[in-house]
Amino acid sequence: MKNYLAFFLLLTMTAASAHGPLPARLLPPSDLVQAGLTDNDTTAGGTARLCEQVSFSRGLRYGESEANVLDVATSAVKADTPRPVLLFVTGDSFTGDHAAPELARQIQDQAMCFAARNDMIGVRVNYRLAPAATWPVGATDVAAALSWIHGNIDLFNGDAREIVAVGYGAGAFHVATLLAHPEFQADRADVAAVVLVSGIYRAGKDASDSEKAYLGTDASQYNARSVFPGILNVDVPIVLAWAADDSAGIIAQGETLKKTLCGAGHCPRSALLRSRNGIANAFGLDGSGESLAEPTLLLVRQLEARGLP
Repeated sequence: MKNYLAFFLLLTMTAASAHGPLPARLLPPSDLVQAGLTDNDTTAGGTARLCEQVSFSRGLRYGESEANVLDVATSAVKADTPRPVLLFVTGDSFTGDHAAPELARQIQDQAMCFAARNDMIGVRVNYRLAPAATWPVGATDVAAALSWIHGNIDLFNGDAREIVAVGYGAGAFHVATLLAHPEFQADRADVAAVVLVSGIYRAGKDASDSEKAYLGTDASQYNARSVFPGILNVDVPIVLAWAADDSAGIIAQGETLKKTLCGAGHCPRSALLRSRNGIANAFGLDGSGESLAEPTLLLVRQLEARGLP
């Protein structure tokens, strides 16, 4: 088993549910510990190298459940102005990641370090999983995490006006659901833009066991629990992506969402990825070529250029 450098940041805050009061504001962080892996660790494409000069604050509580925690990654090089926030909501399926937890976290850490090394604040949110947590808990957990970010990210030099939510796999459905269903949006749960990667957006009668575990077995409920038609009313920029090696069903879901959004006059920028072997791969951190790095960075720079008051 690979050895992590020791790091713990003791930060306490009042827990809050997705529908409860906002969590208490954190104390300003001090002495963040340099995070990463040992120098001889090359697991998941070299997390140690990617995470040089990146500090993590781990396990910050944003809700009542033990699963309601998030991590924040920041560059050791301090910026003069508040930085955009890249929020990662991942999940290979609604019941969890396919990889072992330690490997999954290393892969996701690479994406966090991509954000920090590109003048952003990286945030990864953990949320409750099916079958214990069913629809719409994924979306309401993301809403609670966003409320926490709005209330606390300035302590990490983050700009809450420039949050880009990256939903990956099941996380894409949770992010899209939150956008499409205003009734799930907690106080200050808004985002400036979204990136949706290889998600399902409307389950059908051929729903997988994972989808049924989250959405239920009653297929007559699936349309109401989809992102349609609410997603057509979203007014923030969207980047939509899927991979060449995704299943035919996932590709069809992405193509349908793009066609429907374009028909509603809100055509998203789209990207075809070579492979979807983890969120780090989706951002080209394995050197695979076509990735989300360029369209995501372009989106963030456009947000910065528009000069929000």
